[in-house]
Amino acid sequence: MTNNSLTLSTITATILLTSSAFAQTTENNNELDPIVISADFREAKLSQTSNAITVVGEEKLYDKASQTFVDTLASTPNVNFSTGASKAKYVQIRGIGERSQFITPINPSIGINVDGIDFSQSTLGVSMFDVKQVEVLRGPQGTTFGSNGMAGVINVTSNEPTKETTGKIEATMGNYNTKAFGAAVGGSLVEDKLLGRISVYKNKSDGFMKNSFLNREDTNNINEFATKAQLRWLATDQHTIDLNLMHSDVDNGYDAFTFDNSRTSHSDQPGKDAQETNAFSLTSTSQINSKMHLVANLGQSRSDSEYSFDVDWSNPNEFPASLYPYAAFDQYLRDREQTNMDVRLVSDDDGRIFNASTAWTLGAYYRDNNEKLIRNYDYLPQQFQSDYQTDTIATYGQLDSKITDKFTLITGLRVEKWKANYTDSDAVAINTSETLLGGKIGLNYEANEDTLIYTTLSKGYKPGGVNADNSLTATEKEYSTEGLWNLDLGVNSSHMENTLTSRLNLFYGKRDDQQVKSSNTQLRADGSTDFIDFTSNAAKGSYYGLESELNYYPNDTLHLFTSVGLLKSEFDTFNEINPAYVSLSGRAPAQSPSYQFNVGGDLLLTDTLSLKANVEGRGAAYYSDRQTAGLPAYKAKAYKLINSSLEYTNNDWTAILWARNIADEDYTTRGFGSFGNNPGNGYISELYTQQGMPRTFGVTVSRDF
Repeated sequence: MTNNSLTLSTITATILLTSSAFAQTTENNNELDPIVISADFREAKLSQTSNAITVVGEEKLYDKASQTFVDTLASTPNVNFSTGASKAKYVQIRGIGERSQFITPINPSIGINVDGIDFSQSTLGVSMFDVKQVEVLRGPQGTTFGSNGMAGVINVTSNEPTKETTGKIEATMGNYNTKAFGAAVGGSLVEDKLLGRISVYKNKSDGFMKNSFLNREDTNNINEFATKAQLRWLATDQHTIDLNLMHSDVDNGYDAFTFDNSRTSHSDQPGKDAQETNAFSLTSTSQINSKMHLVANLGQSRSDSEYSFDVDWSNPNEFPASLYPYAAFDQYLRDREQTNMDVRLVSDDDGRIFNASTAWTLGAYYRDNNEKLIRNYDYLPQQFQSDYQTDTIATYGQLDSKITDKFTLITGLRVEKWKANYTDSDAVAINTSETLLGGKIGLNYEANEDTLIYTTLSKGYKPGGVNADNSLTATEKEYSTEGLWNLDLGVNSSHMENTLTSRLNLFYGKRDDQQVKSSNTQLRADGSTDFIDFTSNAAKGSYYGLESELNYYPNDTLHLFTSVGLLKSEFDTFNEINPAYVSLSGRAPAQSPSYQFNVGGDLLLTDTLSLKANVEGRGAAYYSDRQTAGLPAYKAKAYKLINSSLEYTNNDWTAILWARNIADEDYTTRGFGSFGNNPGNGYISELYTQQGMPRTFGVTVSRDF
């Protein structure tokens, strides 16, 4: 059977199972699931959530602490990632999201929240150790998260303090000199008054790149340290205060691109992909009376980062002077400070209005973000500096109205005042201010205790911004706000006495003033290429597709699962930015593969031994939203990865033997086309790619107590 046939068969089988007519009412009152979602205003069970949402629970995260945060999301329907750094750190949902950052400040398309702290632009510092669950919400989250949530939101929740003393130690060893160690412990500090938990995690690896010039195997290494501390003060029976402290120190190498797209570099100046973050969140939850409670959150973070690389990817011994080689190093030093405050009143059962039919939420939000950049680049006459400040003030509200016993109407609205000020050392000063609107209207139908049908029309937005490169014209330096209308239609259901659970979601979206990340290239006098990165409003766009997740437990020893994402995305109209470029009207945007899937199972071999395996894959996707006339449209090829683990458990001890990408499949995680960087072939334009992780394997030993 061909790869395409296998993929189509997998997708077809999943859709048929999901929409199967054999759904039946269960004969018992078992709950659909024990998973509780916390990303909305009210906690709710996953099966009762009218959102296109995927939850990665602790049971799936157990052996993934040494994986990157973004790689952990790879099995989620219609969620993709790109690298262009030491490891993947940019996320796309339904083809929307950033793919890289250089000189220009960016406003994120996807909100990332970790224990009440905004990590939307600091994903390098997110650790997967001691994490309880990850919630991935697809589609606009305009009411709950505003400008950060146009494409979706990812909510990460760590394990919370408990009254009982609990903890965990974990150690990992693997190929490429991978070593990791973590420890967590928590419990009562003051009986019935103060709870606490602390965790530390250290992860090191040489990485899979080799540098033949420096004779090193660690120039694209991983070196990460993270610690979290949590305090929960039970001030009164009606008032709880949570304090979360977080510190991460990432000092990774960056040496990933080569002329022959291999895993062997020739550079003499490997770069860095580093970030140090200190952050905290303070959350107060107080019961005002029997009708309502007040939730107030204050979050603050500061991240200092370095992103640097050898621009020429070569060394002084590689090319003779007759080929006009060049040498350059580029360094971006960023200092980000952010403060966010959110205060909301949430009704309880006694506080419902309109004849006790409607639950309500009313809130206010403030965010202040300041990003300072210093760029040191050999081709610049002097150091470049910029300062980008944004301020957001918003009010929001939501009504959940029970129309009948089976129908619930959900309406939400958010009004946001956005201000941005940009200045740089090239004497550019740009100030913007606008009022943005987002929200949703949805209808839920509880067909029976096992089936929820919902439809939601939502509005999201992403503020406009500034392009920093001084080679651009005054008009090109600014771009406008993008708007997104999205319609979801979904079914959450349970079948066969809860042995089969399914989530099916159909979606359609329209993008207005679509922001497109592109680039210009200019030939320097020495023959090398100057790469000019920028964003513009190039198009109107649309997309539609399907997301499906199944979990089947045929007996006590076997669990089968599938998740599938289908996506058809395209530019409806495309305003050509440069006459040298091909119009992309009718073409899919970058990072929008037409399908993704994750199929696998868990088998309990004995009381202490279990086997897990899965295959995850995705279709071909364009690397960028730029195509030069006369050159091909460069795409990442479709691929599939086979992963497996053997897990032994004895009382509190667990040992996991794991392997990822068992077939050692070659695939790419980033690509740049249509520019020349190789003196050896006369600087002709060609495709350069960053390779994905090859076969990796190791063992993780842990103890829970």
